[in-house]
Amino acid sequence: MDAHQAVRAAAGQVLRIGTAATGMRWYLAVRGGVAVPPILGSRSRDTLAGLGPAPLAAGDLLPAGAASGTDVPLLDFVPVADPEPGPVEVRAHRGPRADWFTDAALEAFFTVEWRAGQESDRIGMRLDAPATARHVAAAAPLLERAVDRELPSEPMVAGAVQVSPDGRPTVLLADHPVTGGYPVIAVIADASLDAFAQLRPGQGVLFRHA
Repeated sequence: MDAHQAVRAAAGQVLRIGTAATGMRWYLAVRGGVAVPPILGSRSRDTLAGLGPAPLAAGDLLPAGAASGTDVPLLDFVPVADPEPGPVEVRAHRGPRADWFTDAALEAFFTVEWRAGQESDRIGMRLDAPATARHVAAAAPLLERAVDRELPSEPMVAGAVQVSPDGRPTVLLADHPVTGGYPVIAVIADASLDAFAQLRPGQGVLFRHA
């Protein structure tokens, strides 16, 4: 069957979900929801805190909530765009610690095509700069800091882009920590943040001024 459709499954039927042709993830919604016990008002897993139901494993059984007696809606098509396979443009604002970076670093942040790194989960996504000869030969990190002193921990939000001492940016995602000690060079616009859920390792990311 095609994606973005509502179908009725009979008892004993098997649903097989293949590898996504674009993007990273499929989403499966079940009428009635997944009826695991809520913790702090949520049935989601908090990766960083370890709260909520355990990650799924082969053989797990998920309890479904009570479904309404109405029929499955007849929809020929739900207009949901497929994830972009090539470089993705996202909008970002200058961060609260943008002045901790050189002018060249700020220019590079908004002009270089970054790459989604292998180190990625619901907490955050590390980004890599393209391995061009100019970047490899550079003595300083691409995102060079103008201020070298330590930064006391301060509040963090989803979409904050922290830069670690090695010059690599990390985009904080849904399960981000509530505080952090690395300077935030930019903050992703809320309308662009969902794009990071479908970025594949190695896929390009272009930051544009919001």
